[in-house]
Amino acid sequence: MQDITAAGTTFRLDTSPEPTAAAGARTWHQMLVPFPVAYFVAAFLTDLAYWGTAEVMWERFSDWLIAGGLVMAALVLLAALSDLAFNRQRPAWLHAFVYAVAMLLSILNVLVHSRDAYTAVVPIGLTLSAIVVVTLLIYMTEGSWTLTTRRDGARS
Repeated sequence: MQDITAAGTTFRLDTSPEPTAAAGARTWHQMLVPFPVAYFVAAFLTDLAYWGTAEVMWERFSDWLIAGGLVMAALVLLAALSDLAFNRQRPAWLHAFVYAVAMLLSILNVLVHSRDAYTAVVPIGLTLSAIVVVTLLIYMTEGSWTLTTRRDGARS
């Protein structure tokens, strides 16, 4: 460490060769996983709003939120595959399976939501949204936000 004083203020420069990754760096997909979860929770909330008001705006919001969640889930998948290939990771099978089930249910949910009229959301779309949210909440409380785990001896 070096201390530099400029105009009465002391700055500390870290010139150590250790990377900051040793402080618990996260993989790319771990940083992206919360985004589709947030989209799907918001879609469930807009489904509840549609159920209570029958205002078409809420149904459209749900359509877009589910579609956006699926796009973000695809980005999570690409990032997880990249982490598997380049960061010497191995799959966390249980987390990956639960996440895949939630994404398949979301694909079905976006198809249900694409129909017209009240039945596009109530009761099937609302039920699917609730199942996806519960599944993802179980996935979140299972431990960490990861689809992969570090291999022994892997670098950060």
